[in-house]
Amino acid sequence: MQEGSEVRWYIENQKLSHLLKNEEQSLDSIRSVMEFNPDAIFVPGNWVPFFFPGLKVQVFHGFGIEKKGHFRIRNFFDLYCTHGPITTGKFKQLAEQYPHFRVIETGWPKVDPLFSSSLQASPRQKSILYAPTFSPSLTSITALHKVIRSLIERYDWHWTIKYHPKTGQDLRSLLEGINNQRVSIKDEEDILPLMQQSDIMISDTSSVITEFMLLDKPVIAFNNAAPAGHLKNITDASQLESVLVELTSKRPDWLIRQQNYIEQMHPYHDGKSSQRVLSATRQTIDNQKTHRLRKPFNLFRNIKVVAKLRKQIFDYYFS
Repeated sequence: MQEGSEVRWYIENQKLSHLLKNEEQSLDSIRSVMEFNPDAIFVPGNWVPFFFPGLKVQVFHGFGIEKKGHFRIRNFFDLYCTHGPITTGKFKQLAEQYPHFRVIETGWPKVDPLFSSSLQASPRQKSILYAPTFSPSLTSITALHKVIRSLIERYDWHWTIKYHPKTGQDLRSLLEGINNQRVSIKDEEDILPLMQQSDIMISDTSSVITEFMLLDKPVIAFNNAAPAGHLKNITDASQLESVLVELTSKRPDWLIRQQNYIEQMHPYHDGKSSQRVLSATRQTIDNQKTHRLRKPFNLFRNIKVVAKLRKQIFDYYFS
């Protein structure tokens, strides 16, 4: 870690392929976590073992505020690092009702690299990123694949097709075999460089929609599960061509609504959200030295944690 702190990963029953080469999952058991004795634990999920030492910091795993449970208080966390005014206001209201945690607006560390690279889209050719979700009930591939094939052949635009890692071969096959230099198909997990190099995104109900909007670039959604005023959502495949043609010739009025939404969801474009999270964590740790906020004991959720980790707990206490 650049600031000189010691950092370790604890990943419960998950693949490690997404870790960088210089990172290691050195904490592979409850015993190793307890012996490491961290000052803080940063959690992208919605739970953390209540008996782990250190400040429990919720940093979230996405922008999905419309998802059930996003604002549910589970009594696991001491600090919520929120993304922007939309989420900050709601969590501060909850903090008045449940005064055992602090709320500090920091932005989302995951998108810091989005603003720190010099990669840009081609100035000569419009670049379109198609990033559908994998769920058969939500994906746009089945409805859009014929239209996309046609557009690739008829317009001088460059297309990048980025599949979700969980996309099945039956869906992938619908866009395979395109013999055209204006299209490339990507499978790597990191989508951020592809966003930086693209002018327009087409998606459906994928979580990457809001991330792309942070770059002040237009997103077209197809049959989005939670359409809202800030989102250009089409419901018929035949609409795609006219919207794309409009975007290649001018900046339409609906992009103003998208921009206003982003200013409320995530107004930080400096790539320093990680630094703000660390600062908020240090501030909260210092504050708790004199103003300790004790979390209420949640018997039901703690029993679920014990049940989930029962083998590791048994090994720690009885081996």
